[in-house]
Amino acid sequence: MAGLQTISTDIVISGGGVAGLAAACAFGTAGFSVLCTDPEPPVISAEAEGADLRSTALLQPAVAVLSDAGVWPRLAPAATPLEVMRIVDAGGPFPDARRVKDFAAADISDQPFGWNVPNWLLRREMVARLAELPAVDFRPGTATTGLTTRESEARVRLSDGARVKARLVIGADGRDSAVRRALGIGVRTVRYGQSALAFAVTHPVPHQNVSTEIHRSGGPFTLVPLPDRDRLPASAVVWMETSAEAARLAALAVPEFETAMSERSCHVLGPLTLVSRRSRWPVIAQVADRMAGERTALMAEAAHVLPPIGAQGLNMSLADLAALLDLARADPAAIGSAPMLDRYTRARHWEVRARVLGVDALNRAAMAAAPPLRDLRALALDGMHGFAPVRRGLMRAGLGLR
Repeated sequence: MAGLQTISTDIVISGGGVAGLAAACAFGTAGFSVLCTDPEPPVISAEAEGADLRSTALLQPAVAVLSDAGVWPRLAPAATPLEVMRIVDAGGPFPDARRVKDFAAADISDQPFGWNVPNWLLRREMVARLAELPAVDFRPGTATTGLTTRESEARVRLSDGARVKARLVIGADGRDSAVRRALGIGVRTVRYGQSALAFAVTHPVPHQNVSTEIHRSGGPFTLVPLPDRDRLPASAVVWMETSAEAARLAALAVPEFETAMSERSCHVLGPLTLVSRRSRWPVIAQVADRMAGERTALMAEAAHVLPPIGAQGLNMSLADLAALLDLARADPAAIGSAPMLDRYTRARHWEVRARVLGVDALNRAAMAAAPPLRDLRALALDGMHGFAPVRRGLMRAGLGLR
């Protein structure tokens, strides 16, 4: 009977979102036995109900992780390179001034900053990669219902009745992580009173592989390049606003919404045409008090949540994965041990907290509505962009490069 089944594996990954699937691909490719669970089957088509129509800018280090996991070759044909990060300050020291600063990847690398990929496509290709890995048991539609740990192993209960013994449990189960709660690990949460709208658009002006972030008030409006759609240039948009304003915008009829988003974009790519549904979610910052417990590691949104600025979210999650994988490869016999998890915490927790603080500061600056604060924001941008060593240092830091 399924209820009496006991399974032994190296790793249980609780959570089959993009981060959890990436972890299953990476550890499976590295030769570890893996069982990955998620309560919901992954939606792997843009047309399917519940499809995640957002996109993710995968920066250089994240692409290296996905290449090692055998996923990137599947994604590369559909990925759009990000050659320039453009910041448009639509406030500035003078009324209605638009200040434009370009941060070009060519200043620090012979590669783009990264590549933009639709989230539903990430899921589809990761699931396809898992099917090629005999050491990975992926159980969509199965929840993790219980976790107990001891010094030598973790024991996990699943909603399909299975019992699992593992050397390491990875909690990749989101900002409301059940694994984190089971470990008794607290979180610190900042609520900004903002929401983010995500959708896709077409536009008459080619994006030329430039990602554009427009600051005015309420939060940034970001256009990230996508492949052409119906022979028209296309971009993914994340529009951050106060929660009340985001709710109002989400309720607008399409023609009125298109007028509003085109105006908010400063028409940098011409009039925008909506070509997807609109999704909306609250913007928070959140950091777990610890990134590990006995026989258990937290990664991705179970460990940290950031506002969607600077492409930090999933890229930080894949940096967590890289740290865990490096430690596991260095000493496979010690996987899940207290020394390994202590090293993981030391490798990641300080950097996570520093990046969350940095993105918090950027978000508060982008939200600024008072003219003196907007003037200060524009002057700070001038200073950061105008001094080449600072500009290059900021770009390398944003990529997570040393």
